[in-house]
Amino acid sequence: MFPEYREKITRLKTEDPHFAKLFHSHNDLDQEIKNMEAGITPASHDTIEALKKQKLQLKDELYEILRKKDGCCQCGSGACGG
Repeated sequence: MFPEYREKITRLKTEDPHFAKLFHSHNDLDQEIKNMEAGITPASHDTIEALKKQKLQLKDELYEILRKKDGCCQCGSGACGG
């Protein structure tokens, strides 16, 4: 997830408790979904889809934090000076 932010993610996981919590929640959901899709954990299609949406929301939050920590809250490239 976000290979261009690998170093920043590593740093934020130790420096920012909120980011670390979101990151671990995302990874836990990812594993839970994989187990359900593989039939290891029984679940309905609707349950899996709901978890995928929750995981996507977490990913969006993580990306937002990474962009803000990157010095730009609008364009992501830094070109806007934001």
